[in-house]
Amino acid sequence: MDFRISADDRVGNHKARGGKPQAASGGGKAGRVEPTLGQSMGFSVADERPAGGNGGGKPPKPPRQPRRGKAQPAAKKKRSRSGGFLMGLLWWGFVACLWGGIAAIGIVVYYGAQLPSSNTWAIPERPPNIRILAADGSLISNRGQTGGEAVTYRELPYYVPAAFIASEDRRFMSHFGVDPIGLLSVAIESVQARGVTRGASTITQQVAKNLFLTPDQTLGRKVQEAILAVWLEQNYTKEEILELYMNRVYFGAGATGIEAAAQTYFGVSARNLSLGQAAMLVGLLPAPSAYNPKSNPEKAIERQRIVLNLMAQEGYITQEEAQAAQIDPNQTVRTRVAGSESYVADWVESLMTAYIGEIESDVVVQTTIDWKMQKDAEFIVKELVASEGPKRGFSQGALVAMDVDGTVRAMVGGVDYQQSQYNRAVTAKRQPGSTFKPFVYMAAMEKGYTPETLAEDAQFEYNGWSPRNASGKYAGTVTLRQGLAYSLNTIAARLAIDVTPQAVIDVATRMGISSPLTAVPSIALGTQEVNLLELTSAYAPFANGGMGVIPNVITSITSKDGEQLYQASDAGPGRVVAPNILAEMNDMLETAVEVGTGRSANVGGWEFGGKTGTSQNARDALFIGYTSAMVTGVWLGNDNDTKTTLSGGNVPAAIWSQFMTKAHAGKSIAPIPGGSYDGQLVAQQVIDPATGQVVIDPATGQPMTQYVNAGTGQPVQTTTDPTTGQLMQLDPATGQYVPATAAQAATANQPIQTGQMVDPATGMVVGAQIDPATGMPIGNAGGMLVDANGTQIDPTTGMPVGQVVGAPAQAIDPVTGYPLQQQTNGVSQAPIDPETGQPMVLVVDPATGQQVWVPGAPAQMQPPAGVGQQPVYQEPQRQRTLMDLIFGSGEN
Repeated sequence: MDFRISADDRVGNHKARGGKPQAASGGGKAGRVEPTLGQSMGFSVADERPAGGNGGGKPPKPPRQPRRGKAQPAAKKKRSRSGGFLMGLLWWGFVACLWGGIAAIGIVVYYGAQLPSSNTWAIPERPPNIRILAADGSLISNRGQTGGEAVTYRELPYYVPAAFIASEDRRFMSHFGVDPIGLLSVAIESVQARGVTRGASTITQQVAKNLFLTPDQTLGRKVQEAILAVWLEQNYTKEEILELYMNRVYFGAGATGIEAAAQTYFGVSARNLSLGQAAMLVGLLPAPSAYNPKSNPEKAIERQRIVLNLMAQEGYITQEEAQAAQIDPNQTVRTRVAGSESYVADWVESLMTAYIGEIESDVVVQTTIDWKMQKDAEFIVKELVASEGPKRGFSQGALVAMDVDGTVRAMVGGVDYQQSQYNRAVTAKRQPGSTFKPFVYMAAMEKGYTPETLAEDAQFEYNGWSPRNASGKYAGTVTLRQGLAYSLNTIAARLAIDVTPQAVIDVATRMGISSPLTAVPSIALGTQEVNLLELTSAYAPFANGGMGVIPNVITSITSKDGEQLYQASDAGPGRVVAPNILAEMNDMLETAVEVGTGRSANVGGWEFGGKTGTSQNARDALFIGYTSAMVTGVWLGNDNDTKTTLSGGNVPAAIWSQFMTKAHAGKSIAPIPGGSYDGQLVAQQVIDPATGQVVIDPATGQPMTQYVNAGTGQPVQTTTDPTTGQLMQLDPATGQYVPATAAQAATANQPIQTGQMVDPATGMVVGAQIDPATGMPIGNAGGMLVDANGTQIDPTTGMPVGQVVGAPAQAIDPVTGYPLQQQTNGVSQAPIDPETGQPMVLVVDPATGQQVWVPGAPAQMQPPAGVGQQPVYQEPQRQRTLMDLIFGSGEN
């Protein structure tokens, strides 16, 4: 079969088909076009025809392809390139994000792995706070690492947490711990400003940083901060996180937490902050030192304005409220000034470990401080230092006031706590000068001297030491009362040498001086340093009847939940001064303020005693005085120990008088107690009145012993508890035996601690063995011996000290015929004028050059006009001795 394909049917023959197939091919929407053989097959039959067949020559050229590059097809290709660029950009962006995410996850995992296991994460305990209260419950101060107690979210006014949110993290209530929007915003701002403009940490991140991390600004720390912030958000409510932040953030000036900041800067609790105060405190946070309202009030006011405006923008307050709360830039920011009570707070804080050990949680300390007295003391000290300091060359002062039982009521440690936190009442040790002399005189009284004992006021030398009077004047023979009243150094020095410096130290320690002292003669002049607190407390036994005290400022310590951790007790050293010695000391110390160096002091009708003190070159000036209600000590001087023109009798006495007058307002006037032996049991050997011999117990062969009431001299029925060996005393009220200590306590008296006593009925030494031949005591175990009347007894002779057995009580002066004692170590007993009953005075007869006794001055004699006297701040009291003729304005 001859099969041929016409030319029209050849692949590529466009003449036969025209443009329709092409058009159909190009349009795609004309009718369905069947493909030709050449279109449907990969080859053509005509291509296989042998060369030279039917026309011969070269095979025909391949037909041209349809023109597929013009117009519309070309435009499609350009759009494809543009779309491909965007798609490529998106693709590579996706790839970059993917790898960036992987890298970020890797960084998070890397730094997160350096954190402890999350199941060990816990909020660390806040450092404990010490809340210190005055006696009336008012807040003195907060102490501890934070400076304030924690407060709860709901205790605060609504605008306090609102100020934190508006200023520090306005999306706090909506983010998950990290604020991506905030991060992006800060990033854009920083790029535009070409530098970091502000932080991007949320409140939660700041809590995480404050609680768990160091303040290092590193990538690792920021990553860990973010991880911990997310953990906090998952485990705590927003309210709890904000509460943590407000109680842990630092506000400067040592204040951590909103309560500490409110107390430090405004003297109010955070619970009572005003809107303006809250905004100013929150404004501190970016830079507490730079925005401190005390040191930079202008910047603090500007920051307050910014915070208030932010609060208004966020809708927490209205714009009108914001404007009303703003402080005018021309106004002064009223901030709290730390007063003298801060010295008390520092002292209390230093005592805490000794009282209750290590503090592990918040505690409340109730003190004995009287808030009114504290402020009165502060004001008076400041006023007098400001007015007198420039004229007399001093710049500092301190004051301690306490009840006669040692309860501290006021303490001023310096003029300005904000300028100097050094406590000059407790920490500083300075020379007490002549305020130490009462302990010297007390040692002399215990040895047997009396206020009327005579001593020589004249220069002398002892082992190379030659004490001199501050005035440079010397009076010759004077009584010990005059020597103390006029603060004569030579008399105190003679006494210290006579009784021994160690005896002086023993007395001072017994009275309450706790600083270490060295036994040297110069101790008599107050050359060894002590602090004002212990010196003041050492005068308390003079005011309370002879009982030693321990200064106390803390009444109780409780936990925040009310558990009692410490309660003050009334225990003390007991009696430290025998009543007869106490009477003599009070007599002399009252004379010192009546006619002596302390005569400018006054307490409006109250009986009082005291002593002035001035150290070498007047570097320290003191006055310590007391009534039956209170003891107060005042010190003035300079921190650099430079000289002044002060003396204890001028400005210190003026401060003391002003304060004590205010402190005694409304109190009933009462005399200084003299002390008593009533109720104290004294053991004595039973003496046979017929023979004067000690009665021997036939059962034991030992001397029989009985107990007597030292006040009445009457025997007391006693027995010994066979099980405990404790002495039991018959209580006449109940007829029952009670412990002897309980019976004594009922009379509010403690056993005398200064020595032994004698049988009040026989006058014999209690417990002494009797020489059968003489009837006198044989030897003694030592210690001070006094009889029931308080008269000191010589343990060797059994007679009053100073009286020689078998000799007249006093020798007779052959010149005057008056009784006279021989002088020993510059000290002797003055004879008594039979007409006036006053001690006589030893003077030099200008005709013979001999010392003679003459009648003493009238008790109330005034110094003649023209004799120089010290300037006083109050009316001087009556003067009663001729010493004023000699010393006039002498002060020490």
